[in-house]
Amino acid sequence: MSTAASPTVASSFVTGLATQLRVIHAVALRETRTRFGAHQLGYLWAILEPLFWIGTFWGLFALAGREAPNGMPIVAFLATGVIPYEIAMKTADRCANAISGNKSLLFYPQVKTLDLVIARGTLEGATYGAIFLIILGGEALVTQHFVIDDVLLVCVGLGLGCLFGTSLGLVLCTLSVLSNSVERLRGPLFRPVFWMSGLFFTAESLPTNVRDFMLWNPVLHCVELVRDGWFASYHARHASIAYVLACIVVLLFAGLTLERVVRAKVEVT
Repeated sequence: MSTAASPTVASSFVTGLATQLRVIHAVALRETRTRFGAHQLGYLWAILEPLFWIGTFWGLFALAGREAPNGMPIVAFLATGVIPYEIAMKTADRCANAISGNKSLLFYPQVKTLDLVIARGTLEGATYGAIFLIILGGEALVTQHFVIDDVLLVCVGLGLGCLFGTSLGLVLCTLSVLSNSVERLRGPLFRPVFWMSGLFFTAESLPTNVRDFMLWNPVLHCVELVRDGWFASYHARHASIAYVLACIVVLLFAGLTLERVVRAKVEVT
């Protein structure tokens, strides 16, 4: 009896997983058309925004007569800070609005809140991964120099940033169902992270007491990992993959628990 039941359970699991993957794929395609297909600058704006920040900080460095630390090329130094930050925080922001942006889809029984969050997180990760390659590939064409010290570490840093953003977005998305004030608090909470994530500095360059405080920010660890993997001249001695993973696990546990709590409310409203 147990032998006969096992294939049935496995078959049901595989069928359910395949259905959910199709749902996530369909939602991601819808999100792509909604976000990038509404106007002609859709895809271009996704590249221009990080380029704006890179150009701004490059101009400030030039005015101050500063150079990137450890002999890193200035554009690549800034890009390896701005884009990991964007992949984490923009993913969190987009995932936090997953319900409000796709509430009509929740009337379909196959679509769950978690599917909306995963679809947005996947789309943001793919988008900023492509932007990372485009910007740094363009910089390599201009400088005629393209050497990556550790491709795997770069991918780990970007991947952890995306997972952190998705898990944080899931928590904020579910909390927003319980309280409207969460959306208003999101901006003030996110804004300091911009200045604490190593976009224009490295953890190694900070005083010990300041660095110890800054390292509570998981996004800084992601930026440090990407720079460690990209530049042979830089070693992120204070970055911790385990710490970022621990933050992701805690946020996922909280987010999945809250998702179960608010699921009935979302389906009713």
